[in-house]
Amino acid sequence: MNPIRSVCVYCGSSPGRNDVYLKAGYTLGRAIAEAGLRLVYGGGTKGIMGAVAEGALRGGGNVLGIIPRFLINREASQNALGDLSEVVITENMHERKHRMFEQSDAFVALPGGIGTVEEIVEIMTWAQLGHHRKPMVFGNIEGFWNPMRALIGHMKAEGFVHTAHLVRPIFVDRAEAIVETILAAAAEKAPSEGVESVIENM
Repeated sequence: MNPIRSVCVYCGSSPGRNDVYLKAGYTLGRAIAEAGLRLVYGGGTKGIMGAVAEGALRGGGNVLGIIPRFLINREASQNALGDLSEVVITENMHERKHRMFEQSDAFVALPGGIGTVEEIVEIMTWAQLGHHRKPMVFGNIEGFWNPMRALIGHMKAEGFVHTAHLVRPIFVDRAEAIVETILAAAAEKAPSEGVESVIENM
């Protein structure tokens, strides 16, 4: 795999109902910065998105926000966007997702809603089609992604995932372990304790 330089984080633009999600976002953002990596994310300055960016910025990291023009007032503000290292404004969601993919060497899904699910599932789809071999991690904070893990296992068991060797998402329970897991996956090392590859356990 290619060296990891930039990590894309998908997550909610809302904080959710559990404060642990915001804390995990901040922790991950700071860990990305402290590892000397760049954060690539959806450009929002609210909710978990904002926490990830804040953590990276306070850790002295480089932050690239990619946001569609129509979402600026909903998920961010012009003033807050000015704090980011770099901002790319796209005309639509399709362009945003493509730019995020191009700029990233690994992908992490923290808790979020339908948009977060759609983004990480598309990345898994591209892996299944052989378009990339970049690490894909679910930040399974408080078991948030357990239903997704079960669904992927169910699809494979029912014969709908035929290229499991190409789709190898990793589930990590602690935000502190995510960056380490990405770097290990990129080096094709075994996952750390408490880190589970869903395909290996099907």
